[in-house]
Amino acid sequence: MKAATWEKSIIEQCKAVGTMKPAFKQVIATLADILEQRDKVYAQFVKEGSQMIVKRVSDRGAVNSAKNPLYVIWNELNSQALDFWKELGLTPKGLKAISEEALKPEKTDPFVEKIDQLLGR
Repeated sequence: MKAATWEKSIIEQCKAVGTMKPAFKQVIATLADILEQRDKVYAQFVKEGSQMIVKRVSDRGAVNSAKNPLYVIWNELNSQALDFWKELGLTPKGLKAISEEALKPEKTDPFVEKIDQLLGR
C-alpha cells in the first residue's frame, strides 16, 4: 500500500480509539512511510521465494546458511511500526498509556444496575 493510503488508514484508526491529535500528523506520516517500505520489502521477499534462510558463499568459497536480508529488514520495519502504533495508542498498552479513560468500562445507568440486582442478573 502507498504511504498516503496508510496515512488515511492510521488516521481513521486513531479517530476510532479517540487518540487522534493534530500534533500526531508527523508521527503518522513517518509510520505510513515505514509501512509502505515494509510492504515493498515483503513483496520482494515473496517474489524471491519467501525463504527465511538463504545460502551465502564466503570469500573463501564456504557455503553458509544465513537469515535472508529481506526477512531481517521486514522484521525490523515491523518492530519500528509496532513502536509507532504504541505511541499513537493503537495497541492496548499504548492506548492505556495515552488515556486511562479509554479503557475504563462504560458505566451503566444506576436505575438499570438496581433492576439488574433485583432480577439477579
